[in-house]
Amino acid sequence: MKLVEPTDFAILEYLASHGRNNAVNIGVALGQKRAYMNTRLRVLDDFGCVRRVGPAENSGLYEITAKGHAALAYRDRQHDPDVDFEELVSSAAQSDDESSYDRV
Repeated sequence: MKLVEPTDFAILEYLASHGRNNAVNIGVALGQKRAYMNTRLRVLDDFGCVRRVGPAENSGLYEITAKGHAALAYRDRQHDPDVDFEELVSSAAQSDDESSYDRV
């Protein structure tokens, strides 16, 4: 898992502080195009850092997951050659609930 800096972390920060939202609103807030936000949100969903939420199946709403919160908490370790960032984030998300580590 390699997150795009600063965009992916900005998306995660936005969702962490503002709650669930869609690509249009996140794009406006971050000064990015909707299409790019849709692409990044799909990638973050594939990584398990965000998830699509309803009530409609194709509502386009996303929310941050425990893995997304862990990625934010450990973002400074992403480029550490001695750390497997994906393993660190996955392990933290599995062993801790969302409130047990510092959220951004």
